[in-house]
Amino acid sequence: MTGPNSFFGPIDPAPDAGYEDPPARKGFFTDTSVCIGCKACEVACKEWNDVPENAFAMLGTSYDNSHSLNANQWRHVAFIERPAESKPAVSLGMPTVRATPTELPEEEKPDFRWLMSSDVCKHCTHAACLDVCPTGSLFRSEFGTVVVQDDICNGCGYCVAACPYGVIDRRKGPEGDPKVGIAQKCTLCYDRLTDGQTPSCAQACPTESIQYGDVEELRARAEERLATLHERGVSEARLYGNDPEDGVGGTGAFFLLLDEPEVYGLPPDPVVTTKDLPEMWTRAAVAAVAMLAGAAASFLRRRG
Repeated sequence: MTGPNSFFGPIDPAPDAGYEDPPARKGFFTDTSVCIGCKACEVACKEWNDVPENAFAMLGTSYDNSHSLNANQWRHVAFIERPAESKPAVSLGMPTVRATPTELPEEEKPDFRWLMSSDVCKHCTHAACLDVCPTGSLFRSEFGTVVVQDDICNGCGYCVAACPYGVIDRRKGPEGDPKVGIAQKCTLCYDRLTDGQTPSCAQACPTESIQYGDVEELRARAEERLATLHERGVSEARLYGNDPEDGVGGTGAFFLLLDEPEVYGLPPDPVVTTKDLPEMWTRAAVAAVAMLAGAAASFLRRRG
């Protein structure tokens, strides 16, 4: 039975899915300002979840060789090259063993900067992939995350089209893999969570750019970090995905960004693609009743 906020608006997803007294919602806060692009999270994710190698290839436009999130890449660290800012550089609290840009002579300062960000499934509060799955392959866990059951997925691809972030994908290879054709994405290491462990990517991150924990606690931590950066003069810093009033009801994996979301390949104003389903069902029902009424009227006229 659907409730008033079943397809939009703020909810606690696990209780809404029917869990009684579930644990606190779990998720990720990714602070891109301290990401060093080491890709340790990518490797840890692949090793723990037995995700095949991606088709690594240099793109010609970036040093990033893992391209994007897909069925063989549940974590993806983007390397984004941007022009250097004209204002003075500030310290972001990054670990360093050499001079920072603020300490370099003017002629040695780079004319570009790197934006690096480890992207992942957002584990939306309102997950369209979950809404459209016809087999029940996708389910909401007691931690509020969205998980794919490989042995139930029939590879229909409805979830692929429904995701507003383009995260979920059907595996295309390697040849002989039993999961070819099956929808795949981050599970937030559901098997580790049930054993009280930290997801592998967060466990491997050397700078704590990826932070795991209770979503409400992470949101407070993210607001505190944002305030710190603004105090240091990083006015372009912003939070993405942490607002329960946004188009997907907030996400379980949210980010601190140093530029517009579009720069990172993220939609600026995502909306759950199933939000209008109740209205669509109502219109379809009205249309069906109107057609039946018209057919009945036509039949009665002919009888008369």
